[in-house]
Order: sequence, then C-alpha cells, then structure tokens
Amino acid sequence: TVQDVADAAGMSQTSVLHHYPNKQELLIAALKRRDAVTDGTPGTGECFAQSIVEQAQFNEGAAELIELYAALCGESTTSDHPARSYFEARFERLRGEYGAEFEFMKSIGRLRPGVDPHVAGASLLALWDGIQVQWLLSPDDVDMAGTLKAYLDLVILPES
Repeated sequence: TVQDVADAAGMSQTSVLHHYPNKQELLIAALKRRDAVTDGTPGTGECFAQSIVEQAQFNEGAAELIELYAALCGESTTSDHPARSYFEARFERLRGEYGAEFEFMKSIGRLRPGVDPHVAGASLLALWDGIQVQWLLSPDDVDMAGTLKAYLDLVILPES
C-alpha cells in the first residue's frame, strides 16, 4: 500500500502522494529506480558480451530489486496492469539494442554462422529474465552470470 511505502521511507502518506499522485506513478517510479540501480550502461561492440556478464554479476548484489522486477514483470502480462506499457517498451528497446549488437558481431565476422542477430537478441533477453527467476528461487544452484556467458559463447565466436 501507499502507507507501507510511506512507512518504509519514513514519510507521511501525504508526502508520498505529493510526489507520486497515485499508486501507478509510484510503481513506475520504483521500476525506473530499479533500472537506474541495476541496468548499467552496456558495453557496445566487442565489449558487449563482457558487459552483459558484468551486469548479471552486479545484479546478484541487488536481489531485492531483481525480485521486485521479476514479480512485476509476471504480473504485467494482464491487460490492465499499470506497468504493462513499461515492460512492453523495455522489451522492445532491449530486443532492438541486443539485436543491433549481434548485427555488429555479424558485421565483423564474430557471430556464428546461421545465427540470426535479432533472434539472438530476443533469446538473450528471454534467457536473462528466466535465469534471474531461477536464481531468485535457488541462488546456490544457479549461476546467472555463468549461464549468460555460456549462451554468449555459443553465438559469438572468440576473437582470432
């Protein structure tokens, strides 16, 4: 509730509602804060794969934010969820960015033959979200960064 948020922040409910007039705006602000904390600036070009692995390692230190993200992402699949448009835009943006990175890898001869750059980008996004959920459920049994690195090693050729 808004009151729970106010209590956790050490504020009155009136103060919270001054900054966020409704729960929907508060929810979107929480998601944007999560992005600011856990979404590093991805490396581009030949640094892309390493930056993905480093970001996943960083995320392991922000379990509460990853948990919030995973829960809201699942809930946002309903048509009337207030965060639905946030997740639609996020996924569209990331599919495009990752697809472009794999296109670059292809242009320099580092994408394995037969790999579609845009399918690889969408697959990376799906794998990352899925492995995060598995990690949240079994952190001692799931190597989030290692799994992402293994996927990237499957689709990106090593430097010659």
